[in-house]
Amino acid sequence: MDHRRPYAAPSDASVGQPAEEIGFPGVFPFTRGIQPTMYRGRLWTMRQYAGFGSAAESNRRYRYLLAHGVNGLSVAFDLPTQIGYDSDHNLAAGEVGRVGVAIDSIDDMAELFEGIPLDRVSTSMTINATAIILLALYVAVAKRQGVASASLSGTVQNDILKEYVARGTYIFPPRASLRIVTDMFAFCDRELPNWNTISISGYHIREAGSTAVQEVAFTLAHAIAYVEAATAAGLDINRFGQRLSFFFNAHNDFLEETAKFRAARRLWARLMRDRFGATNARAQQLRFHTQTAGSTLTGQQPDNNVVRVAIQALAAVLGGTQSLHCNARDEALALPTEESAKLALRTQQLIAAETGVVNTVDPCGGAYAIEEMTRQIEEQARALLERIDAVGGTLAAIEQGMIQRDIQESAYRAQQEIDRGERVVVGVNRFVTDDTTSIDVLRIDPEIEARQVARVRAVRASRDAPQWQASLDRLAVAARDTSNLVPFVIGAVEARATLGEISDTLRSVFGEHKEIDV
Repeated sequence: MDHRRPYAAPSDASVGQPAEEIGFPGVFPFTRGIQPTMYRGRLWTMRQYAGFGSAAESNRRYRYLLAHGVNGLSVAFDLPTQIGYDSDHNLAAGEVGRVGVAIDSIDDMAELFEGIPLDRVSTSMTINATAIILLALYVAVAKRQGVASASLSGTVQNDILKEYVARGTYIFPPRASLRIVTDMFAFCDRELPNWNTISISGYHIREAGSTAVQEVAFTLAHAIAYVEAATAAGLDINRFGQRLSFFFNAHNDFLEETAKFRAARRLWARLMRDRFGATNARAQQLRFHTQTAGSTLTGQQPDNNVVRVAIQALAAVLGGTQSLHCNARDEALALPTEESAKLALRTQQLIAAETGVVNTVDPCGGAYAIEEMTRQIEEQARALLERIDAVGGTLAAIEQGMIQRDIQESAYRAQQEIDRGERVVVGVNRFVTDDTTSIDVLRIDPEIEARQVARVRAVRASRDAPQWQASLDRLAVAARDTSNLVPFVIGAVEARATLGEISDTLRSVFGEHKEIDV
């Protein structure tokens, strides 16, 4: 139930010091946006999250999206790729190419980006436990194209902590995973100056059932852990802080979501300045990608999803996002068809070109209700962060199951409200019809798995075996000491070691994480 006051007063928008609380766009604490001109100067990056089946099929989808106006790629990987198994592993059976593209080796990665100039396209890769391997593959493929690492731009999600609390595609224990994350920070600081080394994700926390406040608090709690690990490893907060990026969910409550983004931006700026001593303005700024809420999509009356997505996307734009993906209307049923993916992209283009909201910087700034919600979300999120600090910090809260428990309880309460009809879902618990809507959905070719299995086995049969073995041996030695792992993983992928083999080498050193009962 919504227990908020049904109106806001002028006093709500001027609580405290207005210049410090609200201020101006592009000025600390960046409540109104990280750029003085925001979308008047440059629109957000329009991404469409895509990837399915084989590298060749996904490559065709990327070319299709680029031809229709996408200006940034966002790569989805299948589950075996996400958790470090090759396509011919027995645990991969039935999952190859299903929820994303299957990537086993440098051959697959090269085919995925064939004909796509990596020095002119920004690429976001939604990958976590195996992020170090996919980054290495991207760097190696760029080298094949003749593109210098320094020319690459994009993001690797690399947010392993949220996997332990909300999603589950982890491999190694948390502390070993943090070592890998900080190795990537350090490597990219030296070699990939235009690459965002992490996209700290509240999206999956929200998809797992959290509230808006919990999404902000737990996301920033994970970010605090990454910053602490990086500074402990000797990295400069004012340098690596500029490479941090975030990933949030745009949910249904339009005003709350708009305020949520503003609150997260303000709270993070204050944390970076006051807790970590960051003095570089770019290191204080919260830059974020947004995706509309997959968990709100319904299989019933799927055309309703077009409206849901448009409203959610508008909230993200009014909240000042730097990058946006709109879900397609059929994603509650299957991966999106080309036609529904194009409509999702057109949704962004319509907001940018026809609504006029881009012509005013932070058009919601100073609105009584928005400013009051922004203040409340920041205060409540800060209180949750203090609770996490009280139990020993983020890693301790994860290891004790505290964050997981809070998310599960929120998800349970929300489902109860839906079941009782207190939270309306149009077409599901109200305005239900007996009409059956039939729409075309994307179907994955069942032969893809067999072809991918044959492909990875062909890689193993054709590579230089001594060179391959030596590369994995060097990686294992590096994992046992304090060497930065990224150059060794790049060496392994260039020797045509597979993703599963590299993951197994690291498993042999770090072990595997077991789920915590909550």
